[in-house]
Amino acid sequence: MPSFDPKKITKIHQHLHSHLPSDPALRVKALETILVEKGLVNSENIDRWVEVYADDIGPKRGAHVVARAWTDPAFKARLLADGSKAVGEMGYAGPASGHLKAVENTADSHNVVVCTLCSCYPFAILGMAPNWYKTAAYRSRVVREPRAVLAEFGVELSEDTAVHVWDSTAELRYLVIPERPAGTDGMTVDELAKLVTRNSMIGTDRDLKTGGV
Repeated sequence: MPSFDPKKITKIHQHLHSHLPSDPALRVKALETILVEKGLVNSENIDRWVEVYADDIGPKRGAHVVARAWTDPAFKARLLADGSKAVGEMGYAGPASGHLKAVENTADSHNVVVCTLCSCYPFAILGMAPNWYKTAAYRSRVVREPRAVLAEFGVELSEDTAVHVWDSTAELRYLVIPERPAGTDGMTVDELAKLVTRNSMIGTDRDLKTGGV
């Protein structure tokens, strides 16, 4: 397992994320080339980092934060009051989760997150940002026509449901707490975490029933 230096990774992320080419394969190659040239990693370590972000550092962290909020009212209150401090309790503190604000979906309100300027994203708890999150189309349209964009993700909202769009920055990032699915009262935190999708923590998924991170 490679060592994890959050400050170094955040600095590299901030430098690269707005300059990498649009094609995913080219982005990966560009990132790998730069890191190898700087002597920070070798090619084998790149593969291992992908596994770490996909399986450990990735959205499973956020899913466990949400599951704990569903089962622990005191923790949820702390999460809503100070997201960074609350996730720090779970060992997820770091630059990419600093200045984190949690927002909660309810029966009559829905939250969705975007970064209109670039692609700021709490990758320490959600893993790698999906490609669509970084596209100009999503970043511009979700602000202007959030209901239409959400419908394209399969999220159909009634006119009575308020939609709140949160614009991330390098100083403030967001985590959506989706509604807990009905019929899950007897489930453990680990079982509940498997129901939480990455998209639900961004706000482009709403009604959680089956599936996982």
